[in-house]
Amino acid sequence: MIEHTAFTPDTPPIEVETGPNPQWSVIWMHGLGADGSDFEPIVAELGLPDELALRFIFPHAPLRPVTCNGGYVMRAWYDIISLAPGTRQIDEAGLLESRAFVRHLIAREAARGIPSDRVILAGFSQGGAVAYLSGLTHPTPLGGIIALSTYIPSANLVSKGLAEANRQTPIFAAHGTEDDVVSLALGEQAVELLRTMGLEPEWRTYDMPHSVCLDEVAEIGDWLRRVGLQAR
Repeated sequence: MIEHTAFTPDTPPIEVETGPNPQWSVIWMHGLGADGSDFEPIVAELGLPDELALRFIFPHAPLRPVTCNGGYVMRAWYDIISLAPGTRQIDEAGLLESRAFVRHLIAREAARGIPSDRVILAGFSQGGAVAYLSGLTHPTPLGGIIALSTYIPSANLVSKGLAEANRQTPIFAAHGTEDDVVSLALGEQAVELLRTMGLEPEWRTYDMPHSVCLDEVAEIGDWLRRVGLQAR
């Protein structure tokens, strides 16, 4: 069942296909204040083999005021009320709206012939937080979750809503050791929560700030190859 979503993005998602008749889809959420074009260039850098055809979908978050930025209107998957080194206060209603939108995109892929167990959710920073919640609580199996420089925005929503269908879902989580936007501690807390719930995320750290580096991109490409080709 598709949840109701209160927002309709003003711009269709960007789509990139790495080959004809893609058998996998990657829905990739951008960070706070960015848009869907932010990670589009990464597709060509992943080094994916020709035999693994994927459809990359880069949606745009809606424009909304962000409290922690003085109410400035920007693209955001949910409102962030306040920031602190080791925590976040967020608007859970907005987060759930974004989860509903992600579920809509997953259902859209099913209608195009790609079932949920061949859909991977990915995201950076705030987008990664949406990927965590949407993936871990999705009622049907997903192909994987990629969580970059991010955190779990609501431990309560995840722990209470963890879907049995996704207890074995492959997870790639990565963070910069010099991240001064989303602290490394927040990334570690997320991974530890997953482990306490019986999940087994692959955890990587890189000597970088709140960004993505070449070594990380290479490891994401390797992870996608393993997940995609092993599933055949």
